[in-house]
Amino acid sequence: MNDKKKKPQKLKARLPRGFVDRSAADIRAVDGMVAKIREVYELYGFDPVETPLFEYTDALGKFLPDSDRPNEGVFSLKDDDDQWMSLRYDLTAPLARHVAENFNEIQLPYRTFRAGWVFRNEKPGPGRFRQFMQFDADTVGAAGVQADAEMCMMMADTMEALGLKDQFVVRVNNRKVFDGVLDGIGLAGDDNAGRRLTVLRAIDKLDKFGLEGVKLLLGEGRKDESGDFTKGAGLGPDQIASVLAYLSDDDYYPSSDLYTQGMNELDQIETLVRAAGYGEDRIKIDPSVIRGLEYYTGPVFEAELTFAVKNEKGESVVFGSVGGGGRYDGLVSRFMGQPVPATGFSIGVSRLMTALKNLGKLGEDEVLAPVVVCVMDRDIESLGRYQRFTQTLRHAGIRAEMYQGNKKNFGDQLKYADRRGAPLAIIQGGDERAEGLVQIKDLIEGKRLSGEIEDNATWREARVAQVSVPEVELVEKVREMLDAQRQDRDRAAG
Repeated sequence: MNDKKKKPQKLKARLPRGFVDRSAADIRAVDGMVAKIREVYELYGFDPVETPLFEYTDALGKFLPDSDRPNEGVFSLKDDDDQWMSLRYDLTAPLARHVAENFNEIQLPYRTFRAGWVFRNEKPGPGRFRQFMQFDADTVGAAGVQADAEMCMMMADTMEALGLKDQFVVRVNNRKVFDGVLDGIGLAGDDNAGRRLTVLRAIDKLDKFGLEGVKLLLGEGRKDESGDFTKGAGLGPDQIASVLAYLSDDDYYPSSDLYTQGMNELDQIETLVRAAGYGEDRIKIDPSVIRGLEYYTGPVFEAELTFAVKNEKGESVVFGSVGGGGRYDGLVSRFMGQPVPATGFSIGVSRLMTALKNLGKLGEDEVLAPVVVCVMDRDIESLGRYQRFTQTLRHAGIRAEMYQGNKKNFGDQLKYADRRGAPLAIIQGGDERAEGLVQIKDLIEGKRLSGEIEDNATWREARVAQVSVPEVELVEKVREMLDAQRQDRDRAAG
């Protein structure tokens, strides 16, 4: 019998599906984007608010807990009071709860913005994650379409602030218009809610499948290239013809008060944005815009990037939507029992970052790696001196770190600094200390010269970018050398 103890199994490090680790470059890129978006929102007079990652599940609206466990699209758990809680699905439903709960203290109209992570308990796929960031702006308590028009203008200004001038369009429609079309073809009432949603989803595929593809989805269904079949809305030929006529702008006017009201609101929005100087190239009335969420009740809008990118098949396609929103007059009212008008939009920060990467508009303000102070002697007095050099640089606003690794070999420390992308290394051994000097090694210049110099003799003769200065001149010389490197980068970029 084998008495040897089994070796404990090593835990496997694995990232949950649909989630990603974020690099320093990505974090800084998002921070820079969010700062620019925030600046526009602040300019419009909006103020920040923050809601928690978790909400009671019933507050999320369409995701109500069933008898066992809510699992349609949300990550959920029970708290110690045996109540279902869910990670927020978007930033709008939590805002509605916040407004209702604090209604007596909030000044209406309430103009606010929020940035944060949202979570979807859905099957992940290429470019489809279970956690992603949104940045929302909302006006609660303003019933007029001027609030919707302002949202469209703010969305356009945000795109331009991010460097996307002439590369986007904000498209605007009205759910009342399309609901009027559906009423006109016999899909009014709660009994037809499911079919109406199927029709909306079909229309939402117009850019992807064209009119013929939408026609199939409005009818019996559509089979894709892989053979997968998507069941359609089951509309009859006359019903399909009416919807396609509306999408094609073929002078289709259903006899519906709702349709007329929606068209009037679109006319008012167009008048307001044109008066403010926004032409069709920036804000465009477009009947094909169908926002998918059921809580929209009036104008809906979408920010679409118009430049082409390569898809996974190598085909050139328009990048598409990076955000959208609309009027949702019923969402806050669920908590209040009284009408509370609201409108807002949401930017998909992660998707927008992908777009800006495609255009080369990220990383332009790359953060410089720290200056590395090497550790030549390891007695406590020497370590204190190296730490003093490091703190002196930091207090002067220069990013710096003292080498904290175990490598005593000086060459290994320089390799570490090189891998970090450090611009300079600070060196002081016994000889320099005795004279009150420090050596500053230009690692960027050294790397460049190493590609130009072929033999050691030439290397020594070139005396690779290393200078000796008195300790008291450390900050001044480091600044001078960093500035010279910056000028080299600017010349190379220009």
